[in-house]
Amino acid sequence: MNKVGPKKRRPVRSVDIRSGDTAATAKSARATAPRTEASRSPSNRAAKAAERRAAIIAAGLDEFVARGFAATRLDDVARRAGVAKGTIYLYFTDKEALFQELVRSALVPLIARMAAPPVAGVSARAMVESFAETFVRDIAETKRGDILRLIIAEGARFPSLSEFYYREVVSRGIAGMQQLIDYGIARGEIRNPALRDFPQLVVAPAMLAVIWQGLFGKHAPLDPLAMLRVHIDLIFGERRTT
Repeated sequence: MNKVGPKKRRPVRSVDIRSGDTAATAKSARATAPRTEASRSPSNRAAKAAERRAAIIAAGLDEFVARGFAATRLDDVARRAGVAKGTIYLYFTDKEALFQELVRSALVPLIARMAAPPVAGVSARAMVESFAETFVRDIAETKRGDILRLIIAEGARFPSLSEFYYREVVSRGIAGMQQLIDYGIARGEIRNPALRDFPQLVVAPAMLAVIWQGLFGKHAPLDPLAMLRVHIDLIFGERRTT
């Protein structure tokens, strides 16, 4: 009989725990890296899309101001924004939609703040003065004033634009001014209650300032804030100095 000797044991390979951990860590990193990259990618794309959209709106404002609404072409807007014309259609259906978004982003939030309900305890005069200062600083002396001038110049030719502007901007401003006039009447600061029926009279000098600066500002510069303060004196009476 053949004797069967003891089985030889195979040498046991030593396992480097640290190497094993490193390998496991590397494997885990490889597994999670794609997920991390994927999670970042949508936010990066969203940020770039927002940048492109903002660039298109800014270019649209420059083109509308330089050429007028009728003469502005989306090709020119795209060129100024540094994008392909087809990119504009990813965000806006047509030129009018671009203009509407320009109004929404540039004017609607500002008008909403200016037309906020009166603050109890604050004089109506102080709030009208704040309105005048904000209008001059943020509209009359900025490109927002160009939007208003554009509506005045071309609104009659494009009724849908003037209707949109009235709904989104003018009607909100008028409603806010009526609240403020009612507040001033209740406090006894405004003595002529008929002013409530014509809130346009309160903001008329502000509109005049925008038109004047656009047409005659180079020939006869106007101090719109000083003019508005004179107008406020006409409504509330001359400010008393003590």
